[in-house]
Amino acid sequence: MLFSKRMLLGLAAMAALALCWPAAGVRAGGYEIEADSRAAMERFFHDVPSSRELANKAAGILVFPMVVKAGFGFGGEYGEGALFIGGKAVGYYNDVAGSVGFQFGAQARSIVIMFMTRDALEQFHHRDGWKVGVDGSVAIVAVGAGGTIDTNSIHSPVVGFIYDQKGLMYNLTLEGSKISRIYR
Repeated sequence: MLFSKRMLLGLAAMAALALCWPAAGVRAGGYEIEADSRAAMERFFHDVPSSRELANKAAGILVFPMVVKAGFGFGGEYGEGALFIGGKAVGYYNDVAGSVGFQFGAQARSIVIMFMTRDALEQFHHRDGWKVGVDGSVAIVAVGAGGTIDTNSIHSPVVGFIYDQKGLMYNLTLEGSKISRIYR
């Protein structure tokens, strides 16, 4: 009986991690990543109208249309996205993170990271793996009633928004995420 519980827990943990890790044959190509990222960014602009004003001030915008996070004791997350500079996709990236602790379940979320200064964008763009909280910190922006943000009060060089597919915003963290360039 004890063996079967351990085996069940182990299988559940492996299944949760498998949800977060892309299968080699199912990887999206550059065109799909760019199209999905553009669609997520437009959905974000629609849900948070004042975000377009902020995006117009940004030196670059990194969009992860879907980051899947799952865990059962051990957890992980994975997502692929595109970096836009001047409206053009200039590279593709993945977001990978792992965790240990009390956790159970799975969720999908979208992430938009805006580099508000040219210097912050250059530090990200020319690094082979960018660890949030180590190589750069991302200020998660809270969204007010009616999807408004006060664009005049944002002074951080890198700001981020985390939301689910229904447009609801979460005040979560990106600490521990490693963002790396991928070639498609």
